[in-house]
Amino acid sequence: MTALSPSTANPRAVTPKQRKASPKSRAAAQAKSKPRAAKAAATSKPRTAKSKPVAFVYVLGSFHKGRYISYVGWTNDVTQRLEKHNAGTGARSTRGRAWTLLHTEPFTTRNEAMSREWHLKRDRAFRKKLMDGVRTQAAVIASEAKQSRTSTAGLLRRKGSSQ
Repeated sequence: MTALSPSTANPRAVTPKQRKASPKSRAAAQAKSKPRAAKAAATSKPRTAKSKPVAFVYVLGSFHKGRYISYVGWTNDVTQRLEKHNAGTGARSTRGRAWTLLHTEPFTTRNEAMSREWHLKRDRAFRKKLMDGVRTQAAVIASEAKQSRTSTAGLLRRKGSSQ
């Protein structure tokens, strides 16, 4: 069995030299290692408020087998991800349905987007509100289509009777 040196096993481990030294000199030795971290933090670029969004959270909606379904996910490219879902190569639960984009939110970091996705998946009230908007739009489109069919059918009947 090989013995590991304290520096490789645990960076905060006390070496035999430090054990013999007084507590003040141990504190001084630890303080020497801290400036490196402070220098690294000082040289790193601060994030600006106007940085480009890296990740997006999105909510999709679909009407399938007589019921409305919503799906929440995160991605770097919303349009490409929607195409994948509609092509049947997205998440397994989204295959075989036609999806429409209901909502998107941009985030500067992937972690922020993943956190928001987690919260949206549990926020049924918000998703239901989005789906109610889709139901209303679908009802309006269906009624307009029905009106246009009845008016077209009436015109065709009139044309046929005048000949």
